[in-house]
Amino acid sequence: MADPDRLRKRATFDAVAELYARARPRYPRVVIDDVVELGGFVPGSRIVEIGPGTGQATAALAERGLELTCVELGPQLAEVARRELARYPAGRVVNADIEQWEPDTLYDGVVAFNAFHWIDPERRYELSARLLRPGGALALVKVAHVVPPGGDPFFLEAQEDYRAVGLAGDEPPPAPDDVADLAAEFDGSGLFEPVIVRRRVVELDVTADEHVSLIGTFSNHLLMPPQQRDELAARLRSRFESRPGGTARKTVLHLVHVARRR
Repeated sequence: MADPDRLRKRATFDAVAELYARARPRYPRVVIDDVVELGGFVPGSRIVEIGPGTGQATAALAERGLELTCVELGPQLAEVARRELARYPAGRVVNADIEQWEPDTLYDGVVAFNAFHWIDPERRYELSARLLRPGGALALVKVAHVVPPGGDPFFLEAQEDYRAVGLAGDEPPPAPDDVADLAAEFDGSGLFEPVIVRRRVVELDVTADEHVSLIGTFSNHLLMPPQQRDELAARLRSRFESRPGGTARKTVLHLVHVARRR
């Protein structure tokens, strides 16, 4: 049975497509390198990208000479992604629901960058496997905002602002080692060879504008009442202003998973 909450949340991003393009960061080069290397992808490899958004990973994949078919649910997101891919003749963007999309061929790879969790959990591995030729690779990148031991406590302290606006259930960033990979899911599907997992950590300094713009593209924030969302943004901006230089040190964990179809 379809999960109404999942369907509602995954449809929120399209309304902020232009903000999404500006605020969402590009994926680190090392993460793209891992996906291409572990997937065995070479120029001319035919790849489906699930949920490209506005193309935060897409251009870097296209630069490698991959033939990309990007399946994006949101029509506005898809249009921005087309602009991103305009200079790459081997790339195309299809505005469709991957759960309903019917391909006309089999592919060398299926990739998803922090989008796989939006697919029906009972069907996501089966749907991916049916897109792949035998031996084709499924590459999934899971992204988590984390706070390592001894790291900048800013985002842990900022939970006070969430509680102040009535969001007591918001989860603080976990420690990197507390973020589980997807190996058990791959194994449980029975459709793939043993998965290879790499963990990549990136640190960056972020400003109030960058952080508030980014969270403004998250589904849980998009579903907040406007007054609550604005109050939270104001509190977070005030917290940034109290910091030296007005920045916070952010740590992002990228979990790269690649496995071949049996």
